Amino acid sequence: MSPVESPVKPFIIPVFIPHAGCPHQCVFCNQKAITRSEVQAPSTPLIEASIRSYLNYLTPNRKPVQIAFFGGNFLGIDRREILRLLNAATPFVHEGVVDGIRFSTRPDTLTKDRLEILREFPVSTIEIGAQSMNDAILALCRRGHTAGHTACAAQLAKAGGYEVGIQMMVGLPGDNDAGAISTGQQIAALNPDFVRIYPAVVLEHSPLANWYRKGQYTPLSLSAGVSLVKRLYLMFQESNIAVIRMGLQATADLENGSILLAGPFHPAFGHLVFAEIYRDRVIELLKTSGSALEAVTLRVNPKRISAMRGLKNENIHYLKNRFHIRRINVTGDPLMPDHHIALVMDSHGGESHRCDRMIMHGK
Repeated sequence: MSPVESPVKPFIIPVFIPHAGCPHQCVFCNQKAITRSEVQAPSTPLIEASIRSYLNYLTPNRKPVQIAFFGGNFLGIDRREILRLLNAATPFVHEGVVDGIRFSTRPDTLTKDRLEILREFPVSTIEIGAQSMNDAILALCRRGHTAGHTACAAQLAKAGGYEVGIQMMVGLPGDNDAGAISTGQQIAALNPDFVRIYPAVVLEHSPLANWYRKGQYTPLSLSAGVSLVKRLYLMFQESNIAVIRMGLQATADLENGSILLAGPFHPAFGHLVFAEIYRDRVIELLKTSGSALEAVTLRVNPKRISAMRGLKNENIHYLKNRFHIRRINVTGDPLMPDHHIALVMDSHGGESHRCDRMIMHGK
């Protein structure tokens, strides 16, 4: 079967509303640092000007365009403020230059009454910030909602005809690999249209920063975070659920270390996950080769060459050392199905064997 493809990636016009509608600060959160915005939501003229500025970057053959309210708890905002924000965005949809509106929200504020506010507006996508489906972990992280809230919110949003995404985090205080996998399984059972997977990192001025400094919290290492997210990615694939993001969006502050104290942040986190998946599949094939190899050629679809080689050719170096292979070539073949590897092995005796392996698949 073919791999699960992500939905058509829209052109996102972000409007950041950091902490807006949030009843408190979760232990891992510093939205001001993440969004590099002030705490108050932007004014209507500023929103309109920002949207028009982003629209200047559209190409003639544009993909779907969405205005996205990120960084806060959208449905937790005062009703009048929700209406102000939606009224600022809606004219662009009516003009035909934007296709829809999306936002992220806490599960406990996604209620029938709140959804009623949206009825007259062109909202197409709702993302639910679940983070965990373990009530004890949610309490430790000061989330203020339960897994039951997430299940109810997903059901309400799907019943309303919205595209539904669910966000989860790994490496939270009190969590472990088994707990993260359990959260992933429970999210998959809710049958969202897509998920995002974020590793928890320690941000300056967050409660988690104090715990980290006191030795009360140890974040995942980068390698452990990548391996865990890889397992979740493949699990969601098996459930035919698209994973549209793995890892935090890179910003200047995150990359220069000014607000990031510790944790598995990498600007190419998702690439690291895919590279590890490709490396694992080649290892499976090489384990069955049964003979010493002089050279190996790996043929993949051209757009997967980078994932096959790994960051800074790490996969190539690893495979050479582990299997004592002198030469490994990676070639792009446009006729190769996506997410497949063709492996040609030259043994010391001169024999060649060709093996094919699908990398990722859905049911």
